[in-house]
Amino acid sequence: MKHVCLLYLGLGLLLAGCDKPASQAKPGENPLNAPADYAGAVLKGQQAAKKTIGAASLDQAIKNFYAEENRYPNSLDELVSKGTLPNLPTLPAGMMFDYDPATGTVKVVPKK
Repeated sequence: MKHVCLLYLGLGLLLAGCDKPASQAKPGENPLNAPADYAGAVLKGQQAAKKTIGAASLDQAIKNFYAEENRYPNSLDELVSKGTLPNLPTLPAGMMFDYDPATGTVKVVPKK
């Protein structure tokens, strides 16, 4: 009986050692990394929401400006100076607005 228990214990240790190291595990595979994976996903979601809301609010302000002035603003700062927007929306670090005054389109792009 003692030998059988030792055999099972040795087999269990051998199988436990065959798993890949936690450093090679993909996100979601290692339960010890779950809090960090969750925090990273929340941060990415928050940044995506900021970009979407910022671009949508600017797009609406540009449409309102066009309806009032019958032209697109020369720059995004003109939206603030004319009172269409109180201020430009804030974006996540490393992002900026790319505005085309000829078409009135605005995109959120990485800073160059």
